[in-house]
Amino acid sequence: MTAKTDYSQRAEPEFNLIIEKGLNRRQFLKATSAASTVAFFGATPLSSAIAETKDNNGLIGFEAISASTEDKVIVAKGYQADVLISWGDPLFKDAPAFNQNANSKAQARQFGDNNDGMTFFQISDDRGVLSINNEYTNHEYLFTHQGKQMSADDVLKSQNAHGISVVELQKVDGKWEVNLDGRLNRRITANTEMELTGPAAGDDRLKTAADPKGTNVLGTFNNCANGETPWGTYLTCEENFNGLFGSKEKPALDSNYARYGLKTTDSGYNWYKHDDRFDLAKTPNEPHRHGWVVEIDPMNPNSTPKKRTALGRFKHENAALTVNNDGYIVVYLGDDERGEHLYRFVSKNKYDANNPSANRDLLDEGTLYVAKFNAEEGELQGKGEWVELTFGKNGLTKENGFNSQADVLIFARKAATQVGATTMDRPEWVAVNPKNQHVFCTLTNNKYRGVKANQPVDAVNPREKNPYGHIVRWMPSGQDHTSNNFDWDLYLIAGNPAVHEGLMAGSDNINADNMFNSPDGIGFDNAGRLWIQTDGKYSNTGDFAGMGNNQMLCGDPNSGEVRRFLTGPIACEITGLTFSPDQKTMFIGVQHPGEDLAPSHFPNGGNTIPRSSVIRITRIDGGIIGAA
Repeated sequence: MTAKTDYSQRAEPEFNLIIEKGLNRRQFLKATSAASTVAFFGATPLSSAIAETKDNNGLIGFEAISASTEDKVIVAKGYQADVLISWGDPLFKDAPAFNQNANSKAQARQFGDNNDGMTFFQISDDRGVLSINNEYTNHEYLFTHQGKQMSADDVLKSQNAHGISVVELQKVDGKWEVNLDGRLNRRITANTEMELTGPAAGDDRLKTAADPKGTNVLGTFNNCANGETPWGTYLTCEENFNGLFGSKEKPALDSNYARYGLKTTDSGYNWYKHDDRFDLAKTPNEPHRHGWVVEIDPMNPNSTPKKRTALGRFKHENAALTVNNDGYIVVYLGDDERGEHLYRFVSKNKYDANNPSANRDLLDEGTLYVAKFNAEEGELQGKGEWVELTFGKNGLTKENGFNSQADVLIFARKAATQVGATTMDRPEWVAVNPKNQHVFCTLTNNKYRGVKANQPVDAVNPREKNPYGHIVRWMPSGQDHTSNNFDWDLYLIAGNPAVHEGLMAGSDNINADNMFNSPDGIGFDNAGRLWIQTDGKYSNTGDFAGMGNNQMLCGDPNSGEVRRFLTGPIACEITGLTFSPDQKTMFIGVQHPGEDLAPSHFPNGGNTIPRSSVIRITRIDGGIIGAA
């Protein structure tokens, strides 16, 4: 929940001042040297704020570390990083210890694989809960046969390694540890019963033979990032669900399937060979029941998760929720695929802090919008608008293939195209700055930018075949997140100044000491530090020479300064970010170390197989993470 502060006297004028000093793209493209890059980017919105924030130069209080190719987690001096829990660790007292040969029954009571987004919920000073996504599985490690001889129980084991792990923590000697006796410990998997709610619930396209009402669905999977609500629930976001569907036959699939990447061949999971629910010929409506935001009550292990259809169906990255100044709930949502879109949901009803039970279904009614970014010719900043995705408006009519609001939400991507939304370079995590109303979104990369006709190079996506990614920032008009208008600029452009000149070198706050590629996870701490996690190329050669393994950096949104805080082990992604309320413990995720059989043995070393893990980070002196 965003802290309520009156910014009416300074926030928008400050942002407008920053915008007015924006970078002229045509000037930049004339640059032919690294020196020119620095000169032109010195006038960008993020850099122009430096002179106005002299008193804020101490926001980042640690020494930057170097890039690394080592097979371990390395953190800044004065910090320590410990493994909290890893894939296959027991989540209950009676669960077996990790064993690669464990069966499906064991996996159902162990921590899931490939942990991603997470949120910490405090119960008391020495008790809390982590809700953690388990996005997908690496079959090369999940099975000794590397997924090449899948049995029915293997499929069930894979399904049980997906979903969410709700992990109760307790403080032991001042540090948070897993409590196997915790009554809130819970596994939510691809077979957990859930409820479909909101405008699309009960629609014919959501009905199956097993669920003729179209309101009850089994499971959640490919849960990428997350969000949280001020009424204490966890939002988990379904992303690449399409890769789990296939067919032994060759059913005809129309454009609505193709738009979501659904084919008769899956991504190698082979679930459809043992579970008819994932066979597109036998259960053609099942994929429409996935790709939603799911709301979970982590404090009630017997509660039924709810898929909130009002927030639209696409490949959700995270759900950045903020309470607007007038009490309406606003949720920003990225669709993580090249050439897809950025969305916003505004609730119909207001949040009532004095009546928590009244807020439980706020995400069932409201309006979904999609972003359109505009700019003057040659500029890398401009205006934007949120276009409403409501049946009967903006061309979302029967003549254009939409028969109801359910159609609009189930096929939100199609609706976004119909209204002319801007195609983006993989919009991933969104974060709202708690110190003002600026909103940030990572645009990870896009090999199709300037290649495919529907993804031309433009102001907000200014690089052809963008290999490094960038971060866009916007300010809602009047500091009102329900406004349909906003101002935007590019906060940061990642690049490699050691290899390239000009636009591929990146913005002027990117240098040989802090360069990175593919910003993915982002989040703010209470002080307004922006933490940036990467999921990019770790070859350390060619365009990516000197970048090393994936990493986490810390940015000062006012000055534009960026420092590297952490590096991960071989072939991993750094993802998932949450803090204890006192800001003295940070939890992050190391996902898929050693993917594709790369030579990682993290976290146990020796000849052990690599395992995705949640990492607990603290300061040796017990202080606040990131502060001076």
